[in-house]
Amino acid sequence: MENRYGTTSDMIIQEIDNNGAAQLLAIDSRGLYLTDKDRVDRMVADVNRYGVAREEVNRRLEDLGMDPLELFNANKHLIKTVSGTAKAKVNPIKASKRRM
Repeated sequence: MENRYGTTSDMIIQEIDNNGAAQLLAIDSRGLYLTDKDRVDRMVADVNRYGVAREEVNRRLEDLGMDPLELFNANKHLIKTVSGTAKAKVNPIKASKRRM
């Protein structure tokens, strides 16, 4: 079963020290984010993945002396594509008869 909203262990890049708290740096198609160990490999949505602005994470990484863009480019092979998310094709004949 695919986990489209949670964090899986294959998304983890490294563990970092974030103001004395150990957090995990993870990657998805939207960029880098920080999460906790107890959020990994659970079949629930990870609030750290969707509830935090990515710009804040990038600023935090820069404060720690890391380059977010370089980290993303070096680890984008870890990003999974979710199957079955393609939009349905639109029939142009039927679309032209739709009311706006």
